[in-house]
Order: sequence, then structure tokens, then C-alpha cells
Amino acid sequence: MLFGALLAFASISSYAQEIEARAYSNAPIGMSFVTGGIAQAKSGSYTLNTQALSLTHVIDVAGQSGRLTLVVPYSELTGTGRVGGQTINASAEGLSDPMIKASVNLYGAPALTNSEFQNYQQDLIIGASIAATIPWGEYNNNQMINVGANRSLIQPAMGFSQAVGPWRLELAGMATIYTSNTSYLGSNTLSQNPIYSGETHVIYYFPNTAWISADATYYTGGQTYINGNPVNGVQENWRFGSTLSYPINKQNSIRLSGSKGVYSRTDTSYNAVGISWQYRWGGTP
Repeated sequence: MLFGALLAFASISSYAQEIEARAYSNAPIGMSFVTGGIAQAKSGSYTLNTQALSLTHVIDVAGQSGRLTLVVPYSELTGTGRVGGQTINASAEGLSDPMIKASVNLYGAPALTNSEFQNYQQDLIIGASIAATIPWGEYNNNQMINVGANRSLIQPAMGFSQAVGPWRLELAGMATIYTSNTSYLGSNTLSQNPIYSGETHVIYYFPNTAWISADATYYTGGQTYINGNPVNGVQENWRFGSTLSYPINKQNSIRLSGSKGVYSRTDTSYNAVGISWQYRWGGTP
């Protein structure tokens, strides 16, 4: 079971199980956001520390707002376990796989200038996105797990956000599709079925634009194979978490997040905490 758990834990750095509130929201066209943060995930005796830098730019897509995002992470992975009397050490450090993401609001989030956005009131927003990782991360084919995956994942998603006074109710669904790693532990082929997930968020906005959310996600699938032979069962997991975003001033804000695995069919659960700082600028006058 540890063998399969190690493979699943390695996918954390590939964004397969993240919980993201406010994925579909509106912002002025031309505005940019740069975010730097650190996060730690723990599963049993294994720890994954990640520092990430992301850049997002808001664009006009056929009259609705959209976003282009680039995320560049750097990770350190440590831990020790045993499989069949053999000690398995996990020790890796370096660039993780960068991610690119394009999202578009299909309804309810019109493309607005800074001055127009001051009068915008959200009702229902419907949006879609697609993300992909680039397998540029540090990878050693003699190790069981690495901070780079030597494979890509593609994540199509769709969701909506409904405003009710100071509250936002969000629901989204996602599929995570994996390419194969043909250099796993030498020249073996590691493949994986898609993971299907759904997540929900209940968000409350304070008068000073700070917000807090209660988050939950469920995912299933992800059967893993080596050279066509299954090595662990189908994953099924529930996670709960919370996020707090607090504005420092008009351009800067700080965000705290935490999540906990509450159920796992294949012992692939983990706990995570993170903190990040965001700076925003620009926007069409």
C-alpha cells in the first residue's frame, strides 16, 4: 500500500488535488497579479515543501473577462518508509513542473475597465478553464518519486459562482488527464487513469473586502499502472479546508490556507498549509 501512496503523494506537486476558491470571478481588464507563496504538505512521514511564484493577467475574451496564469514552483521532498522490509527514502529538491492556465468567464463577468468595475455587482458567473503542466521539473529516473513528474497533466474544468449578499456559493468540476512517464525507475512506463473531482466553496466577504471560505473537494479515479500492471486501487478521497484573504492596502493582500484529508480509500490522504502574498497593478482606466 505504501508503494501506491508514494505515487499518489508525488502528484500533489502536480496540482491534482488543490482546492481553489474564487477560480471564477471578475476583475478589470488589463489588471495583473503576481503572487509568491510557500506551502507544506504531509502524508505519513513524508513532507513536501513548495515555494511558488505565479503571474496572472486579466484579458477580454469576446466581451467577458478571462485570465492567463503561469505558475513556477520549487519543491523539497523528504521522508522515509518501508515496503516489504525494504527502506524507501524520498529525498528530492529542485524545480517542479511549471503550470499554464487559461480561464474564461462565459456568463456574468463582463469585460470592464477600472472605472466601470467600480459599479459592478456580481450575480451568477459561469466559467471554464484548462490548465497543463510542462515536464521541466527535476527528475531522476532511478528514484521512485521526484519533485518533477516527467509527464504532463491536462485539467479541463467548469464551474459557477452565485452571489447572495456578502456570500458567494461556488461549485466546480474537473478532470485531470495524465500522459505516461516512459522513464520510471529506469525504462519502465508509469501510466494513470484520469482523476475526476468536484469542489465547493462557501465564501463570506467582509466590508473591507477581506474574505474567508469553507472549502471541500471530492475526487475519484487515478488507478496507476507500471508497464500495464495495476499497482494501487482506484483513489477516492474527501478533503476539507479553509482560506482567509486579507487586504493590506489597495495593491497588496495576504492569504492563509489549510486543508485536511478526512477520508481516503487507498491511504493517499495528506494535510496541507500555505501562506502567500499578492500584489496587483494595472487595469484599463
